[in-house]
Amino acid sequence: MRTTFFLLFIFNSTFVFSQKKEINFDAIDSLYREDQFYINCTYNSLQNKPDGINQNKLSPGIALGFLRDMPINKKRTVAFAAGLGYTLAIYNQNLGIKDLGGTIEYQKLGDITSYTTNKLSLHTIDLPIEFRWRNSTFESHKFWRIYTGLKLSYLLYDLSKQDSSNGEFYVSHNKDLNKFQYGAYLSVGWNTWNFYAFYGIQSIFASSAQLENQSIRLNTANFGIMFYIL
Repeated sequence: MRTTFFLLFIFNSTFVFSQKKEINFDAIDSLYREDQFYINCTYNSLQNKPDGINQNKLSPGIALGFLRDMPINKKRTVAFAAGLGYTLAIYNQNLGIKDLGGTIEYQKLGDITSYTTNKLSLHTIDLPIEFRWRNSTFESHKFWRIYTGLKLSYLLYDLSKQDSSNGEFYVSHNKDLNKFQYGAYLSVGWNTWNFYAFYGIQSIFASSAQLENQSIRLNTANFGIMFYIL
């Protein structure tokens, strides 16, 4: 009997306490973070092109990932962020790539060899690290932002496709491509819509890639739109 009364007392006390200490789910969090999923769509422009190498058609790119926000001031308007993402970059151009028994050959298409399709597709895993400024508050997620940083990338998979008068050629796992690439980027805008620019500091190709006895030192400049999703 004593045990029964004791259990009833504990139950009633817990019930009364829980009624008095209700959770306010609408309370403002003054320690908020701008943790965000992101997605960007870009036009990819090749830089430092050898003579006679040109882009044609649209060269699109798409990237997505997640960023962890780390505020460093009391108002939480200044922060660092780091994350993980994925990028697909496509380059339509006239640099022909063929695998001749393990030896990669490069040539300019269009002068002698006609073609309908010639593109290089790069799939990378990305590590973005950025410095952030925004005029956000914990009451609103609509604000101006300037985010800038460095993106480190590892090449997961590559595919070169050529459809020309000499036939169809596919080259993947090209040893002449740099596995590790990096570049600087800037994202500026309001709320969801932001202008995005990226400049690749590292060349896409290693020094072993040769066109007419000269190293192919192509890098990329990408321009587009960045979307942030909380």
